[in-house]
Amino acid sequence: MTKKVASAVSHHKLEVGELKADPELAVEYLKAAMESLDDPDDRAAGLLALRTVAEAYGGLSAIAAEAGISREALYRSLSPTGNPTLKTLLAVLKAVGMRLSVEPGARAAA
Repeated sequence: MTKKVASAVSHHKLEVGELKADPELAVEYLKAAMESLDDPDDRAAGLLALRTVAEAYGGLSAIAAEAGISREALYRSLSPTGNPTLKTLLAVLKAVGMRLSVEPGARAAA
């Protein structure tokens, strides 16, 4: 007897679909994830979130082309060990229709 198994959809694919369908969710998702860039031990989360948003907004190849960087460079930059330049970060955000902003945070002691 053969059992039919319902097709499973990965969490990642569901996440990409939700971000694609709801631009406001994508903005809030990135805002929360970008806070992790301040923490060297959690920096990968912010980079992977930006990668997920890039996938939702056309895919990494299309975003790389629009940002004017190679696909390979984008994959490296947005990997868990990536270290994108400010130029790359700004170009990717622009390609997905977002921009970088600054808000007050805790001030470091002098």
